[in-house]
Order: sequence, then C-alpha cells, then structure tokens
Amino acid sequence: MEVMEIWLRMRMVSHLSAVKAVLIIERLLRTKNVNYAVIKDCGLSPSQCTQFLKANPSVLVSSLNWLEQQGNHLLTFSHPAYPALLKQIYSPPLVLFVSGDLTTLSEKQVAMVGSRSASFYGEKWGKIFAGGLAESGVVITSGLAIGIDGICHQAAVDAGGKTVAVLGSGLKNIYPSRHQTLAHRIKENGVLVSEFFPDTPPKAKNFPRRNRIISGLSLALIIVEAHQNSGSLITARCALEQGRDIFALPGPLGMNSNEGNHWLIKQGAYLATNVMDVMEHIQTNFQWVNLEKEDNKQFEQTELPFADVLVNVSDEVTPVDIIAQRSSLPITEVMTQLLELELMGKVAVVAGGYVRVN
Repeated sequence: MEVMEIWLRMRMVSHLSAVKAVLIIERLLRTKNVNYAVIKDCGLSPSQCTQFLKANPSVLVSSLNWLEQQGNHLLTFSHPAYPALLKQIYSPPLVLFVSGDLTTLSEKQVAMVGSRSASFYGEKWGKIFAGGLAESGVVITSGLAIGIDGICHQAAVDAGGKTVAVLGSGLKNIYPSRHQTLAHRIKENGVLVSEFFPDTPPKAKNFPRRNRIISGLSLALIIVEAHQNSGSLITARCALEQGRDIFALPGPLGMNSNEGNHWLIKQGAYLATNVMDVMEHIQTNFQWVNLEKEDNKQFEQTELPFADVLVNVSDEVTPVDIIAQRSSLPITEVMTQLLELELMGKVAVVAGGYVRVN
C-alpha cells in the first residue's frame, strides 16, 4: 500500500485524532503487509479497521488522480509545510488538500469574514482593510463565500497580495460557482485549501466546520460586518477558543447588519477603525511588515470638493431631498453637484439616493 493511499484511507476513519492517526500511520509505513490484524493491533476499533480497509475506491482513485495534477498537493499533519498555528488548535485536520502556491500557508495570515449579504458600507470597508493589509504583505484568509469573504479575497488579489481561501467543499467543486474565476486568480498567487476530498460537494454541515481552519491558520480575525445570528460569529468563537486576537469594525447605529460587530466589541473584541489599528496591534508578530507602507489614505486631510453637499452624504443611502435639506441648497443645485461628485468618484448612485465612496 502506497504512502499517499495510507494517508487518504486514514482520513476516512472517523473519531480519530490527528496525533493518534500519525502514530498509527508511522507504524503502518514500517509494515510490509497492512491487514486487519495489523491495523487492529495499532489501536483502531473494529469499525475503524473496516473504514480503513474498505475505504471508497472511487474516492481514493479520484483523489490520487487529482493530486497528480500540477499545483495540487496533499499536506499531511506530519509534513514540514503543515502550518504550525493550525497544528495547535483543537481537532486539527489530518490532511489538507491544497491547490496553488504552497508557501503561502507558511506566511503570516489575518482572517477576514462577514455577512454574505454585504451592505455598501461593509463592501467599502472590507476592500479598504483587505487591500491595505495585503499591500503591507499580510496574507488575507477567508472562506470564498459570497459577500464579505469574496470581497476581501478580491481586494487582496487586486492589491497584488496573497490570499488563502478555505472551502467547505472539495477543491473540484468550487462553491459558490460564481467564484470560479476568483478561485483561479487566488491560485495564481495564493492557495485554495480544503480538508475534504476533492469530489466532495458543498454540504451545509461542512461550512461551520471549516471555520476553525480559517481562524486556526491566522494570527488574528477581523469581523467586517455581521448581524447578531451571523455564521461569522461561529468563526469568532473558534478564534476565541484558539487564543486568536479578534477585531471588529464598528458600523452605523441602528443597522441590523452590524449588530454582531457591536456585540463583539462589548464582549472585548478590539475596535478597528482603520488598517493601522490592526497593523500596530500585531506588529510584534509581523516584524517584517513596513508600517509606513500603509498611508491611511482614507484619513488624509484634503480640501473636499462641493463640501456642503459631500459632507451630507453618508456611508448609508441618503435621499437627495435629505441632502438638500441638510445643505440648505436648492435641490437643482444639489443634483448638479452630486453629478459632479459622481463623475469624480466621490459618491455613487444607489437605490433610494446616494452613498459616499471615499
């Protein structure tokens, strides 16, 4: 029995810790004939012995074929490249299926997660934080989901940085399918990761499970935008159990989409109002990061064009009549100035009014 096949078979054995599995595998690798008696003597129960010996052959063949493709890897628990931080968590995965640049997993990572139905506010600040951190050399880790996850991956890629996507499905079944192109771009300078066999379809029960890997790979977790019952809070709980630092972005008062963030801050999460809040806090773990690289552009003191109108457009949707009322200007003049501001990229038209872009 080949080494790779032994690891894959052992992955199919239930109720077995990674540490015990490695010890058993080391014994099996020194054995010429792997049979029921040998496996049982290693400490597996009768049902676990059956799971190992009668592992689904089609899954094994498909997985081995996938691993033969360029850029695909099986990262075992005993492999030198297995992430040290992930090894330390409760119930670390025995193996990781990885596609892309394997060295990315050895670099310093910060996880970013949030709502699948991101608001304009969440999208804006997710891009600012992910892009700013990526430009400073921090690897952005998330779950490839629609909403904040995808926004943060995309911002990291656009900034020329690296990003890690941890999937709740096999790597032959990119989910959601709309992120196929994004997944391909991530692999060019980062990695896709899954603890599930390549052919595994997306299953609801697997997504909360993969959250422990997202936080486990990272030094810190940033919650960009989350409502009170968001799945992002599961990731926050995993991060807390793993001893990771948790940051939360504040949101507009009265918005359900940010209730989870405000609750986390009340519970003691670090308040993050700009990229430097995160960088300065973790710089002891990121000695190689050049803090001067992040120039905090969103806080530069520059003269605002059409200031009377612009200051009355917020990050949330602001109707034109409200802008006119606040600025004490005729609505026709407000409309003209809003058009100019839109052409300058300062505001954007959305359903119900305008929002401020930068």
